[in-house]
Amino acid sequence: MNLTQAQLGVQYLVQTICTEDEELNGFLLTLGCYSGQPITVVSQSRGGYVISVKDGRYNIDKDLAEAILISE
Repeated sequence: MNLTQAQLGVQYLVQTICTEDEELNGFLLTLGCYSGQPITVVSQSRGGYVISVKDGRYNIDKDLAEAILISE
């Protein structure tokens, strides 16, 4: 499943980033979002998500959230 299907406040593991856009992939790596990394959706707003990765919180849009595949 992708990050848009995650329950709020539940920790998941990033399985993979499903995109062919190298810029997007590089951006997620700078956030610390890569395979095996714990990730939590903190809140959801009108077209975006606040996620917690490592020690930071980031606001991402729906397209970016759909590219992040997760598992429990």
